[in-house]
Amino acid sequence: MAFIDVFNGDADGLCALHQLRLADPQDSVLITGVKRDIDLVKQVQATSDDTVTILDISLDKNRDALIQVLGTGASVTYMDHHFAGDIPTASNLAAHIDTDAETCTGLIANKTLNGAYLPWAVVAAFGDNLLSTARDAAASLSLSEQQLEQLQTLGTLLNYNGYGSALSDLYFEPAALYQRIRPFADPFAFIQEEAAFKTLSEGYQSDHLKATQINAHQHNDSMAIYLLPNDAWARRISGVYANELAQDNPDRAHALLSELDDGSYLVSVRAPINNRTGADDLCRQFETGGGRKAAAGINKLPLNELDRFASAMAAQFS
Repeated sequence: MAFIDVFNGDADGLCALHQLRLADPQDSVLITGVKRDIDLVKQVQATSDDTVTILDISLDKNRDALIQVLGTGASVTYMDHHFAGDIPTASNLAAHIDTDAETCTGLIANKTLNGAYLPWAVVAAFGDNLLSTARDAAASLSLSEQQLEQLQTLGTLLNYNGYGSALSDLYFEPAALYQRIRPFADPFAFIQEEAAFKTLSEGYQSDHLKATQINAHQHNDSMAIYLLPNDAWARRISGVYANELAQDNPDRAHALLSELDDGSYLVSVRAPINNRTGADDLCRQFETGGGRKAAAGINKLPLNELDRFASAMAAQFS
């Protein structure tokens, strides 16, 4: 009998898994990757005695692989907030899917655990750029403003670490970062005691400074597109900087395009904060696109489709 944990390598996936394993400690097989690597369920090698937990990756993108895992007889728990499409019906599947734009997988996990590890769910929500939702969720914790800002910083840094086109872009492979988080039931203890926090903080500050020096490639009142260079720092910062731009300009949609080696782009899209919808609809118009209503992306946008993307974005958010 084995426990197999499949999770997105961003803040939400990490914090969702951490809550579940604080409640039910297991030495599980970890399957994860960079944030954009969501085609993960196909890596699962399960038998009828195994327990598989899948967190923060679109069921729609993993349906065929999920059906194969269910066919082995393994017990599967699936928690997510991305577009799911048709959810398989099986006695060995427990699906907790909520695509509301104001939730995340960490909050879904928190609900199933009756708030047992709420601070980590708050970190997840902050990491997914759900700032008001995170603060609302934290209300019962009676935290100071400084403590809330610390949790927001932690969520931002955990999310920052997940972005990149390959694991080599990241400061920590997500599975290794989870192992560093694992001993800490208290996120404030992680902040104070774990060296990874300082490493990510320094890396983020350096990358963020470079990003702020880049002007928009195209912008108007409803949307803005930024083109970032072919560099690891640009791929690392793209998602969290898109979140920041969205917060600073809440009526505008944003897209950050990081150039890849072959001249194509890695794309991060954020719907307007004041109307958190449409990002997934835009990105699914392109072959490697997907995500959720408020935030989505395209893993590889060919250079010759840049104009089509800009037109589609203008149509989506005009």
